[in-house]
This record gives sequence, structure tokens and C-alpha cells, in this order.
Amino acid sequence: MRDTHEQTIYLDATLRPHRSLDQRGFLLVMIAIGGCGFLIGFAFFLAGAWPVAGFCGLEIALVYIAFRLNFRDARRCEHLLMTDDGLHIVRTDPSGTIQHIRLEPSWVTVQMDDPPRHESQLILKSHGQGTEIGRFLQPYERVEVAKALRNAIQRYRTA
Repeated sequence: MRDTHEQTIYLDATLRPHRSLDQRGFLLVMIAIGGCGFLIGFAFFLAGAWPVAGFCGLEIALVYIAFRLNFRDARRCEHLLMTDDGLHIVRTDPSGTIQHIRLEPSWVTVQMDDPPRHESQLILKSHGQGTEIGRFLQPYERVEVAKALRNAIQRYRTA
């Protein structure tokens, strides 16, 4: 049996920070860095400069930690869903905390510099309050999201 009130979807988008290195690439990079660090440390150890080997190990550990923090930050995302029920924004931060925001599209205005600058923000304003979205996106990506939001809001208002 069909639901008598089906929701029209005007926009359904998930925004995530770009990461060019996947888990396999990370493994290969760590093997290369670890292998080079080990060879350099071992060479210095054989030459009698054994403290250098410890610093090579420390360098490898710091690179590993930096990559892990980068992958942790990649868990950040924002899901935008605009239906007849409104604009729903679900934010997930790197620690997994979820924040729900609901806006009425009839009152939402989209503010974004076009052409964008690096520091340009994508702001959704409603009833005097602003919500920034896509902070982790590149400026040209924020412009694309702003255009998609404006288009979806226009279709929502004319429906």
C-alpha cells in the first residue's frame, strides 16, 4: 500500500571534506616512510650515532599521528535534505556528535560571495539567525552548493 502523502525531495546532498588519500594509499605511504626511516636510522646506528635512530622512529610516529588526525577529521559531514517538511541539516563532527537543524525554506536566504574568495562563507539565514554550512569545502564547491540550494528553494516556493 502506498503512503497517501509522499514527500517531494527538492535537495538531497551530503557534504564531506575532500581527502585524496584512501586507506590503501595511507598504508603504502606509511610503508615507504617507515622503510626509508628505518634504513636511515639503521645506517646512523651502524655509524655510531645511535640517538639518530630514535629520532627517525619519532618522525615516523609523528607522520602516522598526523595522518590519523587527518582521517579523523574526514569523518566530518553535513547532510542537507529539503522536502515538503522543510530544510533539514544534519551535522556530524569528527567525534561523531550529531547536530540537527531544521529551517523553513520559505524564509531562508542563501548568502555566498560570487566569485568566491578563500574566506567566503556559505550562510543560510532565517528569521535573523545565520547558519554556516560547508566550512570545510573549497570556495568553488561552496558556490555550487549555494546555487543548488537557491534552485531547490525556488522550486520549493513555487510548488
